[in-house]
Amino acid sequence: MSQKTPLLTLTVTAAGAVAACRFVGFGGAQVTAAGAKALGVSTTSALDGDDLAIDVIGTTVIESGGAIDLGDDIVSDAQGRAIVATVPVEGEVSTEAVLAQALDGASGAGEFVEVLLTRR
Repeated sequence: MSQKTPLLTLTVTAAGAVAACRFVGFGGAQVTAAGAKALGVSTTSALDGDDLAIDVIGTTVIESGGAIDLGDDIVSDAQGRAIVATVPVEGEVSTEAVLAQALDGASGAGEFVEVLLTRR
């Protein structure tokens, strides 16, 4: 597993079950829509109503949902895992929320990678 250096970790109340190392939305629920905005990444798993620590600024570790290369822009898949952002066709605007940049690579889903959390 990669290292992490969070600069800001917030505690929220989990809204439903949340797996560790997944993107979590502003309402405390694990992200369930690909490309959705997120508050940060869960540091542990939690059940509905539990306190949940979320890394918001700095670096953190997240589970990959596919292959990732160093430096890739990262978005969420429908399970809250990290996947590579799609590049929009020229003249189009991306609807994906870029949440991080990859500091590690992954050869496929289920690996844990360090990312730099960003806001775009």
